[in-house]
Amino acid sequence: MTELNQPPPAPTALLSPGQQLLKCHRGGIILTLGILGIVLCFICGIIAWVMGKNDIRQMDAGTMDPAGRDLTQAGKICGIIGFVMGCISVGGVILWILFALGVAIFAAIVS
Repeated sequence: MTELNQPPPAPTALLSPGQQLLKCHRGGIILTLGILGIVLCFICGIIAWVMGKNDIRQMDAGTMDPAGRDLTQAGKICGIIGFVMGCISVGGVILWILFALGVAIFAAIVS
């Protein structure tokens, strides 16, 4: 019974002198946020864009695991697309509201 209550051993990494532990990449999270930015809410796209930019910078600096570079870049691009689509949608709604107000004001003046 005492074996079940024991915490698991801490992971160890065998590093040669001069090497450092790399941060884990967040490519899957960034890609998920980027897709959600396209489908649901452009705020998720902004988050994916910023996270992707920062993670790629860390990968280039050698402090983050570069294995997730493709996922990170795809998520960043999806985030940019989601942001642009969101801005276009918000702009369209604003133009529609202004048009409706203009028609209402014109109708009030004419009648």
